[in-house]
Amino acid sequence: MSLQCGIVGLPNVGKSTLFNCLSNAKAQAANFPFCTIEPNVGVITVPDERLTRLAELVHPGRIVPTTVEIVDIAGLVKGASRGEGLGNKFLGNIRECDAIIHVLRCFDDENVTHVDGTVNPVRDKEIIDTELQLKDLETVESRIQKVQKQAQTGGDKTAKQIYDVLVQYKAALEQGRNARTVRLEGKDEQKIAHDLFLLTAKPVMYVCNVDEASAVTGNGYVEQVREAVKDEEAEILTVAAKTEADIAELETYEDRQMFLQEIGLEESGVNRLIKSAYRLLDLETFITAGEMEVKAWTYHKGWKAPQCAGVIHTDFEKGFIRAEVIKYEDYIRYGSEAAVREAGKLNIEGKDYVVQDGDIMHFRFNV
Repeated sequence: MSLQCGIVGLPNVGKSTLFNCLSNAKAQAANFPFCTIEPNVGVITVPDERLTRLAELVHPGRIVPTTVEIVDIAGLVKGASRGEGLGNKFLGNIRECDAIIHVLRCFDDENVTHVDGTVNPVRDKEIIDTELQLKDLETVESRIQKVQKQAQTGGDKTAKQIYDVLVQYKAALEQGRNARTVRLEGKDEQKIAHDLFLLTAKPVMYVCNVDEASAVTGNGYVEQVREAVKDEEAEILTVAAKTEADIAELETYEDRQMFLQEIGLEESGVNRLIKSAYRLLDLETFITAGEMEVKAWTYHKGWKAPQCAGVIHTDFEKGFIRAEVIKYEDYIRYGSEAAVREAGKLNIEGKDYVVQDGDIMHFRFNV
């Protein structure tokens, strides 16, 4: 399952620095607006300690973690929806992403210029929100023009459903609200909403970029952000991007852990961000474990066994017979698949089984 998160924010808030921490790719980080001229894409390994522990028992040929694509999108500015700065091209890049990582500058540094002269993360958030809302409003109004007549006079049920969804979005956007605040109940409405690809309908994570001294405790700017987004159902993360960049340059895992301990962090901001992205998108991981490989697979929380089988191969879903399931904790406790079987802890599950995070799966199928 391909997953893509786009990093957005005003120029000089630390987007490219954060991207460099997250990815093996190295975007240019410079103290001037629009240094990212093409969107940078990095593929990031999702941290999962369970794979390492299983590999110690299974001794596979390789370990294959799941991955997330991160897109570093050039800094947006006020007026981007009308083509200001680098404008519409980059709004298009956001449209292709599954979720938005919105970086907010929450640090003071006279050596790093701010496009609006002062540090104010709530104002910055509102600027980006407004530009995305204006772009969505343009999309919605254009679609309304296409379906309105058909919906109101043609007796087309689908057109009427689309029109009703568009009207709800239009009302919210005109009030300065993001599309994600509109609550759509039915599956048909949700499908229509998904197909619109509205920018402000995407799940959002706010990353408060702080100085090293605020990496653990946060600061006043972070509290302002928390207050401003308390009703948004958004993830909020505090990260010292410059410090994380320094950590990422260290050669060994031990050195990186020592650095984290020195500043009072148990886990790197990179790991916390990726795990937060999974929560934001309601994603979980199941595992396959054998002599060839121990591999993680991403699926949507609530999916049943056949759907998860289809993540590996469409034939697995089409010809699904059953799933053999071992709980991760049981595998670790007993030490091998054979021992788990002997203890009666391997479960045979059918089409209605809802897969749980960390399940070790083996699918039986016939096509």
